[in-house]
Amino acid sequence: MRKKIKYCLYKAVVILSLISTASCVPTKELNYFNDLSELEEPGVNPRTQKLIMPFDKLYIKVISIDPTTSQIFNATEEMRNGGSNGILGYLVDESGNVNFSFIGNIQVTTLTLAQASEKIEKALNDYVGKTSVTVKYIDNQITVLGEVQRQGVYPFTQDKLNIYEALGLGGGLSQYGDRKKIILIRNEGGRIMHYKLNMSDSKIANKDYYYILPNDVIVVEPLKAISSSYQNITYTTILSSITTLIAVLLFTNVKF
Repeated sequence: MRKKIKYCLYKAVVILSLISTASCVPTKELNYFNDLSELEEPGVNPRTQKLIMPFDKLYIKVISIDPTTSQIFNATEEMRNGGSNGILGYLVDESGNVNFSFIGNIQVTTLTLAQASEKIEKALNDYVGKTSVTVKYIDNQITVLGEVQRQGVYPFTQDKLNIYEALGLGGGLSQYGDRKKIILIRNEGGRIMHYKLNMSDSKIANKDYYYILPNDVIVVEPLKAISSSYQNITYTTILSSITTLIAVLLFTNVKF
């Protein structure tokens, strides 16, 4: 009888141990790249310029040899529209226009920053000569959610970020983040698009969504094994305690 009980206890220890370790994750699942040895040549991803879209915010500076001209165009509108870090700018409306001083609406959507600068400069030439216009993006931001160290909305000043830089703004993935299940949410021409990103695939640099655009949302999903352990943390703790107790009883040769 004692041998039978002891056998059952041994069996219980094994089963409980397997349950308590069921949420363990292989190192392979935590690596960013598992296929570097398969790359035959470096990836190519030309950095195409972002086109201006409605609700972008632009910094527009007029440079002129005439101080009065510079003051007029760089003060009036900028004093009305505040931006981040003291930088002031113009909001592109839903129709794709910026309302520029003395000129009125100027259509800038689907233009690059260089093209917008040229268009505004040409419009200014009807009023004042010998001016130069600089156009830049301001108040760029992305949202990083899910299994990262710090969820939040993060501003950036670069024309573009790549996906790794974007996740770095949130402190990188947490120990529970699934590198193979990252969702990129992007507004494209009024449509909300969802892209699945696999960060363990080194060929991701060749993809169109490798570069992050302003107002993108990045969601890092949890690892499946870890996700289940969230709900069962109390259950796992109880099992662990029972396993320990049984092991102590067995190895101290307690009689039954």
